[in-house]
Amino acid sequence: MNTAVLILLAALSLTVFLTGLASGARRLLGISIGKGRAVLTAGVGLTAGTLISRPLRDVQPLALITLEIGVSLLVAMAFLAVTEVVIPSGTLPGLVRLPQAVRRRFARTRRYARLSRIFVRHGLGRFFSGKSRRGPGAPAERALLAPSLRQALEEAGVTFVKLGQVMSTRYDLMPPEFIEELSKLQDQATPEPWPAVQTVLAEELGAPPEKVFAEFDHKPLAAGSIAQVHRARLHTGEQVAVKVQRPGARSIVVDDLDILYRFAAKVELHSDWGRSVGATALAQGFAVSLQEELDFRIEARNTLSVAAAIEESSGGDSVIRVPAVHERLCSRRILVTEWMEGVPLNNVSSALDERRLDRGALARAMLECLLGQIMTSGVFHADPHPGNLLLLEDGRLGMLDFGSVGRIDRSLRSTLRSMLLALHRGDPPGLCDSLLELVAQPEHIDERQLERALGQFLARHFAPGIKPDREMFADLFAIVSRYGISVPPEIAAVFRALATMEGSLDRLVPGFDIVTEARSFAVTQHLHKLRPEVLGRTLTEELISIVPMLRRLPRRIERIGGAVESGQLSVGVRLFRDAEDRRFVRSLVHEVLLAFLGGVIGLVGVQLLRTSGGPQFSDGLGLFELFGYNLLVISCVLVMRVLFLMVGGQRR
Repeated sequence: MNTAVLILLAALSLTVFLTGLASGARRLLGISIGKGRAVLTAGVGLTAGTLISRPLRDVQPLALITLEIGVSLLVAMAFLAVTEVVIPSGTLPGLVRLPQAVRRRFARTRRYARLSRIFVRHGLGRFFSGKSRRGPGAPAERALLAPSLRQALEEAGVTFVKLGQVMSTRYDLMPPEFIEELSKLQDQATPEPWPAVQTVLAEELGAPPEKVFAEFDHKPLAAGSIAQVHRARLHTGEQVAVKVQRPGARSIVVDDLDILYRFAAKVELHSDWGRSVGATALAQGFAVSLQEELDFRIEARNTLSVAAAIEESSGGDSVIRVPAVHERLCSRRILVTEWMEGVPLNNVSSALDERRLDRGALARAMLECLLGQIMTSGVFHADPHPGNLLLLEDGRLGMLDFGSVGRIDRSLRSTLRSMLLALHRGDPPGLCDSLLELVAQPEHIDERQLERALGQFLARHFAPGIKPDREMFADLFAIVSRYGISVPPEIAAVFRALATMEGSLDRLVPGFDIVTEARSFAVTQHLHKLRPEVLGRTLTEELISIVPMLRRLPRRIERIGGAVESGQLSVGVRLFRDAEDRRFVRSLVHEVLLAFLGGVIGLVGVQLLRTSGGPQFSDGLGLFELFGYNLLVISCVLVMRVLFLMVGGQRR
């Protein structure tokens, strides 16, 4: 019984010691770790401490107990610091998920190798490993490289095709040669077989499609890389369009996005262009957008938002129609909307001639609808390409596919209006001011030089007799890039939508002057805001917002006057107002103090070891030496914490 109790007490003591050792190392380094790493850390610390202190144990076991604990703690901290820097917490999956993670990593590696072969085969290896050529030969090199990039993206699949489509509208990032070539990318794919589609429908609807729909056409009308569209009829008799996500689309996109991050990091590391545009941040923004497209519930909400925006901007009298959404049938992988019978804008020429419709009126209505969404409500269709626009049987235009929707706030809408008015007036200072309000302004920028560059831009594209074209966008964004100005994603989405709309309008009216019409729209909107009833409402809203401030103003003026009269007026200036600045200063002072204390304690320990005399525990160990060894251990603990904060903290 006594032996069992002793064993139990020994086990309990060992457990407490190991727990305290792991907890002490974790707290001294200021990190959180899992149970597995805690057990491993405590075991390594105890083993190393026991082995290191074993030669001294015969001298005086009780006197060296603090030294043994200190050495164990020091080794545990060293082990934990090294493992945390090399393999940060959370990077290794749990043992239960390890086989699945290994399979996914193997599949991702195979996909990465396949993509690497695709890009190398198309001659893009130098694009990722070398610096871009400058000078007269650069346009010729880009002209050769652009088709190779387009072909590689088409072969790479869904994620990279969509990436190319997005980049084809980023005039601020891509050279004209790439813009022109990437605009040819088409999102077409082989249709998914009906059994696979039927399985997705049954899983999402909770019942076989035959019970939910009166009729369902098994043959898709259109098939993309993420989803395909079928025609169906509800039991109420309504014709609907059913958009069904491909079964493996999400897993493919998730793996490809992980690979895309690697590519972006490599491009940013090894190319001037990647560093200048921030390739990693672009990849993250694209990933967020693509993840939203995989959830059709978001597209359903976007459809409702754009429909409300069109209603608001047109006053309920618009020639643009948005399909109604059957929300009760929509889910993450299924979208059910009203069926709109019409001809896509890609093939609309003959239908327009047969019906003798006014092409110019339709084009202006379509542009005004988009501009109204942007300028009035702030919610707009961000991808109005010809395939997403229909000429309906009643002569109106239908707008489809709301997976990509842009949103801008009220202040940005006001600045966009000011920018269009400055373009209309040919006003370089006004255009410069609007542009700097619109974008993220760098710390140091020569506004006079920027204003002069914008003046040359206006003279080149808006002189009498010159019709602005698509090159205007490229020149404007070239100026933005030259001065290091960062375009917010919301504004990039606006210009992307306008550039895409220009291609759609060209199908209706070849050579349609979108810039002139946009300028006229801005002027009309500005004059509309100057109407008495609108101006009165605006002034009323502004007055309501400043009334509380006006009520407080007399009391504040009285207080300031009284303080001046009595000579008690003081001004308080707070250094380090920003929380990040205060946190940085605190951490810096903390690290300096720890390093100083560690150095001082270490010096004291060395001096004690060199001091002779004093009480002796045995022939080989004195009190001064014992204190010296313990102080050296404490010094190493403090210095190790500082080193970890410098190395490990930066990695975090």
